[in-house]
Amino acid sequence: MDSLQELYKVGNGPSSSHTMGPQKAAKQFMEHTPAATRYRVTLLGSLAATGKGHLTDWIIENTLGAERTEIIWKPNEVRSFHTNGMVFEALNKEDNLEASWEVYSVGGGTIAEADSATRGSKPFYPHTTLTAITEFCRKENIELWQYVERQEGAEIWSFLAELWQTMKDSIERGLKGTGVLPGTLRYPRKASAFFKKARTQTKRLRSTGNTFAYALAVSEENASGGTVVTAPTCGSAGLVPAVLRSLQEDYNLGEQDILHALAVGGLIGNLVKENASISGAEVGCQGEIGTACAMAGAMTAFLFGGTLPQIDYAAEMALEHHLGMTCDPVCGYVQVPCIERNAVSAIRAINAAEYTLFTNGEHHISFDQVVQTMNETGHDLKCGYRETSQAGLAKHWNMKDNSSCC
Repeated sequence: MDSLQELYKVGNGPSSSHTMGPQKAAKQFMEHTPAATRYRVTLLGSLAATGKGHLTDWIIENTLGAERTEIIWKPNEVRSFHTNGMVFEALNKEDNLEASWEVYSVGGGTIAEADSATRGSKPFYPHTTLTAITEFCRKENIELWQYVERQEGAEIWSFLAELWQTMKDSIERGLKGTGVLPGTLRYPRKASAFFKKARTQTKRLRSTGNTFAYALAVSEENASGGTVVTAPTCGSAGLVPAVLRSLQEDYNLGEQDILHALAVGGLIGNLVKENASISGAEVGCQGEIGTACAMAGAMTAFLFGGTLPQIDYAAEMALEHHLGMTCDPVCGYVQVPCIERNAVSAIRAINAAEYTLFTNGEHHISFDQVVQTMNETGHDLKCGYRETSQAGLAKHWNMKDNSSCC
């Protein structure tokens, strides 16, 4: 598995796979073709199907130069390696092709070429299953965060500290946001109202309301193109920071506790990225919100003093209960149903951890097994339910009163 520094990334929304990944690819191609007069970029599969709502064309044009960049849309052309395909072409003054590059945005802002053996990953961790990691930790008598420190080095804590600050900043900006989000849906920001209403509630309901508000705040920042942390993606960026801030406030947790929790959650997200996918365009929303819920569930179980089996159980349960979740964003925006899913699944993550603490940690299905199941389920989903805006909620929105996203 790769470093956690390749899972947690700071960037601008609304999508890690549809904006951050293409931006990274465009920058790399431009660096290798400095003499190009103009560029032609062909977007394939999901990148073309939902690229308008996800600002894919805007970020590529903004990176390469809008005046010299042509975007070609081919939503029905899907390559076997991944549905988020891009073909970059550099042209000279005579309009002759000088260079071309086929590359894929495979989720979480990571890009990879078709012949990449592990889709962008580099050998960083010696184990690739939670079972193997858990067995190693038992043998060494260490916790999961200590395992991360052994592999990443002590510098991982300064990295995670910066990420946590970015997460907190995203929450604060989102709580102050008002009006509607960009796009034709005119989706209203709700985080501020939720936060105000939470103040008047009793302790338990206040905590739930705050968690909702924090998740909405980050998700709304993401939808407006603000700065967020992929956890593991932009579309699911609200869940982890909402859970951590809520728990920190409710239980007076220290900063070190939060950083250790981020390390634990990062392991969970990395395992899904390594053994399945965190790309909604490849496996549906179960790979994004489901993975984020598993990360937050494991973090919560850890912060509550859960054992290694209980942490595995919390992550497994959280992901298991999202199996089959489709990615069908209305009009291609990361708004409906994405924003509400962040808020509701943040509570589900806490509930999963609380449930496991009433058990001894024994469970029939391991986290590793549910990751494999999620991967198989995602590839069994019809392509319309994998970030194309051609089925599910997106389809019925367009059918309603002849509504249109244009």
